[in-house]
Amino acid sequence: MAGLRLGPLLRYADSTSATVWVEASRPCDAEVRCPDGSGGAARTFQVAGHHYALIPVTGLTPGASTPYEVFLDGARVWPLPAAPFSAFPPSVIHSPAGEDDAVRVAFGSCRWAAPAADAHDPVGPDALDSLAARIAGDPEGERPDVLLLLGDQVYADETSDATQRWLAARRDLREPPGTGVADYEEYTHLYYESWLDPEIRWLLSTVPSCMIFDDHDVIDDWNTSASWLADMRTTHWWRERLLSGLMSYWVYQHLGNLSPAELAADPLYAAVRATPDGTDVLREFACRADADSASVRWSYRRDFGRVRLVMVDSRAARVLEEGARSMLDPGEAEWLRAQVLDAPGSYDHLLVGTSLPWLLPHLVHDVEGWSSALCRGERGARWAKFGERLRRGADLEHWAAFPSSFAGLADLFAEVGTGPQAPATVLVLSGDVHHAYVAEPRWRDGGPDTRVLQLTCSPVHNSVPRSIRVGFRFGWSAVARALGRRFRRHGRCARPAVSWRKKGGPWFGNQLMTLTLQGRSARLRLERARAARQGGRSRLETVTESSLSGS
Repeated sequence: MAGLRLGPLLRYADSTSATVWVEASRPCDAEVRCPDGSGGAARTFQVAGHHYALIPVTGLTPGASTPYEVFLDGARVWPLPAAPFSAFPPSVIHSPAGEDDAVRVAFGSCRWAAPAADAHDPVGPDALDSLAARIAGDPEGERPDVLLLLGDQVYADETSDATQRWLAARRDLREPPGTGVADYEEYTHLYYESWLDPEIRWLLSTVPSCMIFDDHDVIDDWNTSASWLADMRTTHWWRERLLSGLMSYWVYQHLGNLSPAELAADPLYAAVRATPDGTDVLREFACRADADSASVRWSYRRDFGRVRLVMVDSRAARVLEEGARSMLDPGEAEWLRAQVLDAPGSYDHLLVGTSLPWLLPHLVHDVEGWSSALCRGERGARWAKFGERLRRGADLEHWAAFPSSFAGLADLFAEVGTGPQAPATVLVLSGDVHHAYVAEPRWRDGGPDTRVLQLTCSPVHNSVPRSIRVGFRFGWSAVARALGRRFRRHGRCARPAVSWRKKGGPWFGNQLMTLTLQGRSARLRLERARAARQGGRSRLETVTESSLSGS
């Protein structure tokens, strides 16, 4: 009999339809059944000996919260009957009633898998575990309409002790890639470790999610520079790591980002499902992505009533050649522009998801611009070599390290935010930097009518060493700004297209931000995970809450 190996994950959801992702133990027919007769079914497809289905659910009632069950070959496999899952409420699909409803968007990034419930957690309570506990404790209470996971959902290069023991049983960890993952099978283990956590498994079964990768989903500093990539391609293990990373990301994360209509029109999805074993088809796709990143698109758009989300790939779509460096290749940049400017006046809030912050602490921004100038030869060959070492050693590869792309975003936000059909807010949602903050840009020529903000929230569950806390606090200071101007002058860097100031933070810890968007109003809440008391569950504690609708 087919068993449920992983999932279910509720991915897409609108007023009448949804998609539910599962991994089964063998080929089978996967089905979602709801008490009101809505539901759907799909045959599993196979990749590398694993069996998956993305089940389209139709017939949902707008405004209803509909419980569902999962069946494989006619046998019920979800909900699981035994503890701890028997303590959770039923998994439900909440269908929005209409575009005037409030939309709640929770987001964060950078999540190490939490240890077993009875084990000590060295990095503190998991913010997603805490969110799950709150929703489970009050199923009729407030919950996100969508959860945005902005990168580093798994850590291919920083594995847990338990995973390293599992790897050691497969191969010699003294040989590269050592304790990092090597192939598709090892990637599947990372997803099991992360998503079989009972709280996370239940949470992802009942809150829709959108995801995008960042560097640790493949390797730290992924696509930092052309020379970095050239060095990686000389190793014997890199190609398999990258191809496996892209293949597993497509299966475990990317597919669920797509709407049913997009899935129906996706030739790769059709090709993988049409063959008894889709491994070769998917591997060929990953090879094309490696050879020509512009041949594939990982970015996507979702509309939630009058809220538009444009999720941007700021890792794999880069142009790395010195002198032509860009965060987005020309096709990707044009796609972003088209999504943002499509149907002006049809949305009140624009959310631009990018794993890497657009606006950084001022000193970090200036040092990234300086290192980029050195690398392209502004101070000669010796400085260029130093700049590359600095860029790699200090992870200097955010939007600030791609000055033309940084300026391009500023121009795009000014364009979309100007005129009678401009949205109320343009909110850039990011993670990566292991702290949270709010920053607001200002344009020298007056700028857009819309309020534009950088909202950064990281980590969900990871370490925040004292050095990071001290460094980022200093990075926002007046002294740091003055120091940054000296770096800019030495690198002959142009003044940034916008100035900005910190409006809140920096905040540290395992945390989540939640936006509540209704009409033209927007509110932001930051919550931090707190350890359980006397054997209870960890909880989320509000750190700050504010309106974003006014200046």
